[in-house]
Amino acid sequence: MERRNFLKLLGLSSIFYQSLLRDLSAAEIPKVAVAEGKDFALTTRRALALLGGIGLIVKPGATVVVKPNMGWDRSAEQGANTHPLVVRTVVEECLKAGAKKVKVFDRTCNDERRCYVNSGIEPALRGMKNVDVKHLEEERYKKVALNGKVLKEWELYGEALSADVYINIPVAKHHGLTGLTLGLKNVMGIMGGNRGAIHKHIDVALADINAVFKPHLTIIDATRILTAHGPQGGDMRDVRALNKVIASTDTVAADAYATTLFGMKPEEISVTVAAYRRGLGEMDLKKIKVVKG
Repeated sequence: MERRNFLKLLGLSSIFYQSLLRDLSAAEIPKVAVAEGKDFALTTRRALALLGGIGLIVKPGATVVVKPNMGWDRSAEQGANTHPLVVRTVVEECLKAGAKKVKVFDRTCNDERRCYVNSGIEPALRGMKNVDVKHLEEERYKKVALNGKVLKEWELYGEALSADVYINIPVAKHHGLTGLTLGLKNVMGIMGGNRGAIHKHIDVALADINAVFKPHLTIIDATRILTAHGPQGGDMRDVRALNKVIASTDTVAADAYATTLFGMKPEEISVTVAAYRRGLGEMDLKKIKVVKG
């Protein structure tokens, strides 16, 4: 090979290599989609579209678990639970993508039947084909080895563990113990046993669980946020309408961005920091690609 051609080939190889590095670097940057609008169904669909559509995650024939927060005997307007229109829209999109079955459940804090109904979530899904709004059954919990820093094992709900796709849909709200409750903390809704036992080291304990059980997609309902007296709320003066839906495959990144809606920084939330230090996602907002629509 002539020297001139060799140098040209070398130069092209160098350009290709640099381009490859940029592509790889870009691929590693987590994306957080933020959609805004008063039509919550449309806003939820727009957030999903900004990520490339739910079809990237939900494949034909899949069994999907959609895990909202419906732990409190509160109405949709009170902001303690995920908005039913956000939940219904995600379920509809899963079915459109070809999901064989969509299961929706949560381990509630107040009376289960009242929470499911008064949150508006069970009525919103009633009559939908191939959708099960399930009440949790004690015998379906399975002991899972965590080998974490605080938790060595814990019982998690079997149908969450066996699902082909797990979609995490928390509501963004204040929490008296952890400052905020967002995506990472929503995993408590599939935990069995005495959940109160983890409160002493809740940030590390939640990192232990999230390190083993990771959602395929986290969608944070910020259509309205609970700014005080969470997680249960009850005073409408604590509720602020934002009309936003946040979505990401990186739960830590989604939580980090959602924290800013409260005028806070991600490093102020110990649950986020513990997960970030464990390598479970990105909390540095400068290293997160935020796409809005």
